[in-house]
Amino acid sequence: MGKLRDPGAKFDQIAQEGREIRMHVFDELDRRLIAQLREDGRAPVSKLATLLGVTRATVQARLDRLLDSGAILGFTVRARQDHGPDGVQAIMMIEVSGQSTTAVIRRLRGLPELRQLHSTNGKWDLVAHLTAESLTDFDRVLREVRAVQGITNSETSILLSSV
Repeated sequence: MGKLRDPGAKFDQIAQEGREIRMHVFDELDRRLIAQLREDGRAPVSKLATLLGVTRATVQARLDRLLDSGAILGFTVRARQDHGPDGVQAIMMIEVSGQSTTAVIRRLRGLPELRQLHSTNGKWDLVAHLTAESLTDFDRVLREVRAVQGITNSETSILLSSV
C-alpha cells in the first residue's frame, strides 16, 4: 500500500488492492467552515466568507470540494427541542432476557414515539431515544415499553435541555 500526497487537491490518495481511494484531508479553514455550518447550516456563502476572513469564491470552492468528496453529506435543520410536538424526550436503557432481543427490537420499532434504537454492550442491551407530547403521554409510552415481553429491566432519563 502506497500513500501519495497532493497538497493542491487537499486529498490523500491511497493505493489499496489495485484501486485508488481519495480521502479528504481537512485543514484549519475546512474545520472552521464546518464549525460555522454546524452553527448555521443555512448561512449564505457571503456571510461564511466574512466570518472566515476569505473570499466568497474560496468558501464556495471549499463547500464544493467537501460535498464532492463526501466529507459533508448534506445540510439539515436543527429545531429547538422545547418547541414542537415532541415536548418530552428521554433516553431509555433496556435490558433484554435471553435470546429475545430480535423480538423486542421488532416490537419497539412499532412505537411511533421511538426516534432511535441502538444495540450496545455492557449492562444494558438496547438504548432507546423516546419522545412524547406531554408527561402524561410519556408515562403511557414507558408503560408500553416495560410491558414488552422479553424486557427485564430499564432505566430512563428525561432529557432536560441540550447544552
